[in-house]
Amino acid sequence: MSNHEKNRRKIKKIAYTGVLAALIFVGTEIHVPTLIGHINLGDLVILITSFILGPFAAIPAAIGSAIADLISGYAQYALPTFLIKGIMGFTAGLIMIRKGDRKITLPLKLTAAVLAEIIMIAGYFAFESLPFMYGVKAAIGSLIPNLIQAGCAIAGAIPLMYVKFLDRAGEIQRS
Repeated sequence: MSNHEKNRRKIKKIAYTGVLAALIFVGTEIHVPTLIGHINLGDLVILITSFILGPFAAIPAAIGSAIADLISGYAQYALPTFLIKGIMGFTAGLIMIRKGDRKITLPLKLTAAVLAEIIMIAGYFAFESLPFMYGVKAAIGSLIPNLIQAGCAIAGAIPLMYVKFLDRAGEIQRS
């Protein structure tokens, strides 16, 4: 591959990162409030981003989600969200990394999505359980909304990963 082609792929990856961070922000802003947070579509976009960017998805996942928390009035969640969503994007992307002609199979997609959502549920439960937040009893109340969000993200993201455009976009992972 020529230097020109390598540079072109790097520029594409940076552009995708910015656009996907913005889409994660928008997906997070489309939400339903709950007692101690909200259910949103951001995770669905994070899973798609992981399919497209591989482990590099950590960057737009962390940035888009944390900015959404800051703007939505959940500033106390910005740093934990940055970490949790970044780890989600990295982990799912690592599982769905494209090497050579390796196909990203349905079992790989499901494994990546489920593991990422377990990270989200466990991460927010741990944070909300802290004494300076809500404590364990109240944090238990966030498990059901987080499970609903996780289920919706997986159910929505997996079929979207079969859209031909997204599969082609994922080719930038190899750069």
